[in-house]
Amino acid sequence: MRFSPKTVGIAAAIVTVAIWTSFIVIARATAHRGLTPLDICLLRFTGAALVLLPWGAWMVWRRAKDRVGGVLPQSWLGLSPLGFRLTALIGLVGGVGYACLAYSGFYFAPAAHASVLLPGTLPLSTTLMAVLILGDRVSRVRALGLGLIFLGDVMVGGASLLRAWTEPGSEVWKGDLLFLAASTCWAVYSVLVRKHALQAVQATIAISVFAFVTYVPVYALLTLSGAIASRLASAPWGEIVFQMVFQGIGSV
Repeated sequence: MRFSPKTVGIAAAIVTVAIWTSFIVIARATAHRGLTPLDICLLRFTGAALVLLPWGAWMVWRRAKDRVGGVLPQSWLGLSPLGFRLTALIGLVGGVGYACLAYSGFYFAPAAHASVLLPGTLPLSTTLMAVLILGDRVSRVRALGLGLIFLGDVMVGGASLLRAWTEPGSEVWKGDLLFLAASTCWAVYSVLVRKHALQAVQATIAISVFAFVTYVPVYALLTLSGAIASRLASAPWGEIVFQMVFQGIGSV
């Protein structure tokens, strides 16, 4: 049974919206259940690595086996199907940067703000990055739509900034800024994928490899030295497994 491209596109859009919505709601709920943002990042990267690192190793091995002219294809550590430079670039912005900023934002701002400033701002931030990195041009109609998105961001984020002046204890504005920074990271990642014509699977594996190899050792070092707090030891196993499966495998 074959589906038309239109049907596949609609189905993909529905799944994407469902994933983004679940990510926002669950991440916000988790923010007040004990785990720190950096704990959740660790579980996200570890969960994804359980699936994607073996997949990446197999992909690199397969490409090396099928190489033409005796030239080995680019890879990093035998795990990422991309070279080090590109793996580091997309892994930093689309992996470590995005996750750390987004999860930290949920500890300050509500899910409603995240829905506007994370996926809602992506068309604006991605267009701006495409203009800066790729030299894209923006039509008048598109500029009008982007202006409306910017207006929505101002209405949400501006209100939290004003509240910070009238209510000195309010920290929602911090979350809003973190969401905007996370959106920018994901926009840069998206533009880099387009610039280098990367396949989705390759890019996802590269992100997972970089995040796991760089973040986990640094997290362990900072935790053991007492530089950052960790609540993993006191978290129930059910919570840890759920976060690894949903945030690590499902969301990635």
